[in-house]
Formats: sequence, structure tokens, C-alpha cells
Amino acid sequence: MADTGEGEKPRRDRFTSKAQAAARFVAQRLILKPVAWSVVDVTVVGARELKSVPRAFVVVANHSSHLDAPLILGALPRKLARYLAAGAAADYFFDVWWRRGLTALFFNAFPVDRSGANPRSVSARSLLDRGVPLLVFPEGTRSKSGELGHFKSGAASLAIAAGVPCLPVALIGAGRAHPRGSNWPKPGRLPVGVVFGEPMAAQDGETAVAFTARLRAEIVRLHEAHAARILGASPGTQSPEESPSPEGGRS
Repeated sequence: MADTGEGEKPRRDRFTSKAQAAARFVAQRLILKPVAWSVVDVTVVGARELKSVPRAFVVVANHSSHLDAPLILGALPRKLARYLAAGAAADYFFDVWWRRGLTALFFNAFPVDRSGANPRSVSARSLLDRGVPLLVFPEGTRSKSGELGHFKSGAASLAIAAGVPCLPVALIGAGRAHPRGSNWPKPGRLPVGVVFGEPMAAQDGETAVAFTARLRAEIVRLHEAHAARILGASPGTQSPEESPSPEGGRS
């Protein structure tokens, strides 16, 4: 946590408000999670092993579906999800009042400017310094093919600058259950998985690029270790969405 100065009270806003956290809990656990869990068959791995995660951290996950953020928020223990703020595209989720309000209510969202031309007032670094954990998808957008794409180094840079760990998460099957371009998940409650890895910190002198590569490799490892069991498929019969590219390139 950053030093706010002697006698200075920590800044309180919607990201750290206890009242809004309580309202968000109701929205997430009584609306968002039941809906998401009703349309897909969710398996969660590793959530009980996250007792050592500090107050501020950065969740880093692969991204292939609109299900991704609801799955992570629903699978995280309440203590870790309570103030979690999800990065959301400023040019879409913050362009009209009703989308801005809904993303704030359900995801505690902060705007991410994908163009670089219109920086917003909310600083991701300032949120970490105030103890607000972040959810970031380093691919920047949902994968078109379903394969794991190139990871940008912004999340790793934030973690290094703020001195906080990253929590790698492998999302399995979400792109198949609710692919990009679809308005609703496919019928039949297809299997999906949320696999939490152990928190990872940057090594002494490690660059953001190198740390990003380690995070991506861990997500690939988690994916490969659990995909067959979660999806009920034998190795070698996985679709492209269940076979992340080890090199990080987009097809």
C-alpha cells in the first residue's frame, strides 16, 4: 500500500466503498453467478489454496468469451473477489451510461483505453496502491480463433511497479461454450473450467516482458494439466480452443 501521508485518510470511492462492495456482492452472487452457472457446467480448481494472496494483486487470465469475467468472479473466494476491479474496454463498456453503470455494479470495472488516444481518469496503478486487486486479460481482447494469443506486458508492468503478485488463471472451454460473436452460450450446459495457479511475483531484475512470458507459460501449463479431465475429452481430441498455442502467436 502506498503511504498516504500522516493524518491523511485513504481515498474512498466506488472502488473501495464498503456499501458498494455489499451491493456488488448481491449482484454478483445472487444474480451473475447463478445465471452463469446455470448455462455452463463449471469446475473450479485451486480456489481453496489462495489463502496466501495479499490484499492487492493482479489476476491474469486468458480471454476467449464474455463468460470469462463472470466465471472468475464467481469462482474466487469472497474475500478476494470483494473489491476486485475488472479492466473493461473504454470504447465499448464506458461509451453509454447504462453499460457504464452495469459494468460498475457487476464488475467494479475500470476503463482500459485500447487505442491509447484517450487516457481515462482512473489509474490502474493507483487502484493497486489503494489495495484494490485487478483483473486483466493480457491478450487485450477475446481470441477470434479460441487459441491463446500473444500476451501484452501491461499487467506484469503494473505488478512490478506496485510490488504485488500476479495470480495466473486458466479458463478452459469458455470460448467453446460461448464463442466470440454469439449472443448467448450454447445450449446443453457445456463444461468449462476455472483453474487457479499459485501467486507469482517478478524475480529480482526481471523485466515485464520476461515476467509476462512466465505468466503465459504457467497458464498454458494449467490449461494442459486440467483440460482433458474438465472437458471430458481425451488428449488429441481437443478443439483449437482447448489447445493453446505454446508460442503465443495469433492465427
